[in-house]
Amino acid sequence: MKHTYDIEELEELEIDDENPQTTGDEALYEHFRCEVDSGQVPVRIDKYLFERMQHSSRNRIQAAAEAGFIYVNGRTVKSNYKVRPSDVITLMLHQPKHDTTIYPENIPLDIVYEDDALMVINKPAGMVVHPGAGNFSGTLINAVAWHMKDVPDFDPNSPEVGLVHRIDKDTSGLLVVAKTPDAKSSLGKQFFNHNTHRSYNCLVWGHFTEDSGRIEGNITRDPKDRLRMTVAPPDSGIGKSAVTHWKVMEKFGYVTLVECILETGRTHQIRAHMKHIGHPLFGDERYGGSEILRGQRSSSYKAYIQNCFNLCPRQALHARTLGFIHPVTGQQMDFTSEWPADFAALIEKWRKLTQNVEIQ
Repeated sequence: MKHTYDIEELEELEIDDENPQTTGDEALYEHFRCEVDSGQVPVRIDKYLFERMQHSSRNRIQAAAEAGFIYVNGRTVKSNYKVRPSDVITLMLHQPKHDTTIYPENIPLDIVYEDDALMVINKPAGMVVHPGAGNFSGTLINAVAWHMKDVPDFDPNSPEVGLVHRIDKDTSGLLVVAKTPDAKSSLGKQFFNHNTHRSYNCLVWGHFTEDSGRIEGNITRDPKDRLRMTVAPPDSGIGKSAVTHWKVMEKFGYVTLVECILETGRTHQIRAHMKHIGHPLFGDERYGGSEILRGQRSSSYKAYIQNCFNLCPRQALHARTLGFIHPVTGQQMDFTSEWPADFAALIEKWRKLTQNVEIQ
């Protein structure tokens, strides 16, 4: 069974490409260790590690190998080394590992619903959900830990409780947090079996000729940008299967307000899928939506778009609804989150433009 690991530290490592060799007298700390499966066929170590280190690009892994940070059976190897069954691979870096312990922090939470089993939270844009990748404090789960600090049975560092799913830092909207292991197990199964209901509202670039549609395409990491996902054919065997249903809510000529309903819940699924069909999310810098992709060449229009970007300085994506079966009562639970101020103001600005100017 292939495992993947979170190795943010490798991306933060400063490597001198002109003189990559280490001096040999500096202390090194183990950040990663794995033993190669007995049935593994020979494969380059950079490819092997790229498939297992979630937050590290292949180029960065190669640079780490050249710098002498990757060891096999206690000896440094280069990126062209071919792993063999039972090899023990370690990543050794100069700095100690980050402390990933989740500590309570007194951060306000917008709690939509709460009982003894779970809580539903309306997350603001700009808040990271879980510590990691350079954000080790100030996260939603730190705030949950504070909120639950007087509940002796709740351990924020236990994988048996806490977040059931995630949304991106700059996406606003609804999340469910499990307060007990039984609730986490029940809700986790519902998400895994696609029995939950989740809808998102987003503003995307472009005009749709159809009123609704379905996007099917595997979500996989973009080899050119480790922070971005891309879409592969469903039958390619690459990435994880993903399906998004979309429906036009309102047309503004150059941009469109769309509802997206997730059949699966992959990383950046809506952002990657909408870009894949030629409609990147408005303001989404990572996926090309922070450029002027439709419209006029006039200076006044360029200024108008820049004002829109300033009004909502993030991808225009909001987790609007969330529905699931309560893990204790068995009742259907459905929640709706109103648009946050920046998203609402952006939509209203486009409405006013189309009321005053005819856009084809």
